[in-house]
Amino acid sequence: MKTVTLGISSIEETKRQMAAAFRGERQGEFISFDSVELLWKVLTVKRWEIIRAMTGQGGMTIREIARRVGRDVKAVHGDVQALLNAGVLDRTDTGQVIFPYDAVHVDFTVTTAA
Repeated sequence: MKTVTLGISSIEETKRQMAAAFRGERQGEFISFDSVELLWKVLTVKRWEIIRAMTGQGGMTIREIARRVGRDVKAVHGDVQALLNAGVLDRTDTGQVIFPYDAVHVDFTVTTAA
């Protein structure tokens, strides 16, 4: 099963992971955001529905995604574009949209405000 971890990562942490990967250490699949606020801005409730509908399903047309989530094609198109721009979704060689993972793990910690 191919799992992606969505989380919060500073530039320093991202650099550390990249350096470890260059040394041959397996890092897994990550999509990182600079802050919790950015994560929630990009991953709205409607966009989570799209991700859930696409997880483990292969490439789809925007029309098919809209059908699966029960929404208007134009609205889904806007959300898919935002997810493509954020690097959460990809396009296949045939132009379909894909979320190439079978599972999603969300990982971040909330601490007391300073």
